Amino acid sequence: MPGWPDLRADVDQPGRGCRPGRGTNLGVASVYSRNHGVCLRAPVLSAMIPVMAAAPLMRSITDDEVESFWRDGVVCLRRVMPIEWLECMADPIEVALADPLTADLSQMGADLAAGAGATVLIDEAVDVAGVRSPGSGRFRAGTDHWQRDPAFAAFAGDSPLPRIVARLLGSTKINLYEDSVLVKEPGTPERTAFHQDMAYFHVEGTQVCTAWVPLDPVTPSTGALEFARGSHRWERTFRPNLFVTTMALPDTEGEDVPDARTQRDWDLVSFDTEPGDITVHHARTVHGAGGNASATARRRAISVRYTGDDARFRHRRGAPSKAHHGSMGEGDVLDHEGCPVVFVDG
Repeated sequence: MPGWPDLRADVDQPGRGCRPGRGTNLGVASVYSRNHGVCLRAPVLSAMIPVMAAAPLMRSITDDEVESFWRDGVVCLRRVMPIEWLECMADPIEVALADPLTADLSQMGADLAAGAGATVLIDEAVDVAGVRSPGSGRFRAGTDHWQRDPAFAAFAGDSPLPRIVARLLGSTKINLYEDSVLVKEPGTPERTAFHQDMAYFHVEGTQVCTAWVPLDPVTPSTGALEFARGSHRWERTFRPNLFVTTMALPDTEGEDVPDARTQRDWDLVSFDTEPGDITVHHARTVHGAGGNASATARRRAISVRYTGDDARFRHRRGAPSKAHHGSMGEGDVLDHEGCPVVFVDG
């Protein structure tokens, strides 16, 4: 990757010096090394991100913001991510988009429609804007980039995100569950179906959340997330779906997610965001998004899923499995190389 040092150039024996100090981010020095069997010394991290890794939070997370998260199931935090972090992730996102493991959800929707009779969710605003054409904007998404790319490991472990979610969750430690790249190019017609993140996770607990970090200005017309406020407290379990259609994954638990547009009692909220702003939502909060009706603006975002003290491994029937979770058993604490600790509170 241009501009990034060879992270294997300076290594110690596996397992040495990989436990975080209290009150610190665990960091890429351990997150990446747990996956690759090496331990990266601090100078490597310093060469990679010379200032940001040691930088304090840009601002504190207020009591009101914590209260909003637990009351509404989502909070928008303004000006909490240093722009430098976003700039250093621009190239890794392009690498991720070129990775064959990243899914073209637009193509998947077309295949499901042709082969399984699925109805693809299309944002009418994209048609109204006149920016839709054959082969136009695509919706692409991938997961677990931190397992393959040290830049994503650094973002998940060394950025302010673990400290931020520790404050919101009220947790003394934070584990990384997964990350995801979510990009809607200009003219992407597909809506993101409303869903619960928890339905896809082999996790149980109240301290589980998703930090959604946009790299571009985002509005409802370019695909801002929309949340059903308070839905994390509904005590309802929804089946995971295929994102661009309401078709559920086979043999999964719960009920199908209703069409949000027909649910008059749902209190839907979205946020216009600028780079540096993030949203954090509870893993049980029902949410979706529109297409991208802009002819020029991309909607690039990195989503990072974290767990706290009370999270335990729970096999969820039909949910996507992860090879790096293979040795985890029912009820296990998530302190595992596949769900590494990325923050410990002092």
